[in-house]
Amino acid sequence: MTRSFFDRPVLEVAHDAIGMTMLFDGAGGRIVEVEAYDEHDPASHSFAGPTPRNRVMFGPPGHAYVYKIYGIHYCLNFVCRPGSAILIRALEPTMGLDRMAERRGAMAEKNLCSGPGKLAQALGIDLRHDGLALDAAPFALHPADTAHEIATGPRIGITKGAETPWRFVKRNSPFLSRPLPRIRPDL
Repeated sequence: MTRSFFDRPVLEVAHDAIGMTMLFDGAGGRIVEVEAYDEHDPASHSFAGPTPRNRVMFGPPGHAYVYKIYGIHYCLNFVCRPGSAILIRALEPTMGLDRMAERRGAMAEKNLCSGPGKLAQALGIDLRHDGLALDAAPFALHPADTAHEIATGPRIGITKGAETPWRFVKRNSPFLSRPLPRIRPDL
């Protein structure tokens, strides 16, 4: 994948990232869950403008924006157009399973990368990787190799803009961080 893939509206990139293979230093798998954020979104780190923490979000598309949350977990984002990025929430692990399990501890394969903090820990991603180009080592991104259904829903773990349906998932994937809420028919 070239940097030009990310130089599009964030919702298009988020949709097209589902099913993409993401490797970091040879370990990773298929992306099954992302969330989109842009500069007009009150939940986005870019909403209040550039800061030392979010500076990568205002740089060129196709770079990693890595930040620390709750003082312990790292989160990986793919920068799209300035002020926008997609948070990589979950992977279906397919390569480097031994290394991921070593970093995360013995657990079911479906739990290795089922959340943004778990994913970063399993892949060994931290603040040293903030700003790295996504089209160069240690990253390797490949387009989806099969067709699949995509579902959308509200984002997770935010208070502002929580109702915005900018969470994209591979429908029925057992590797999601959390299932999409069920939509109840009107009574």
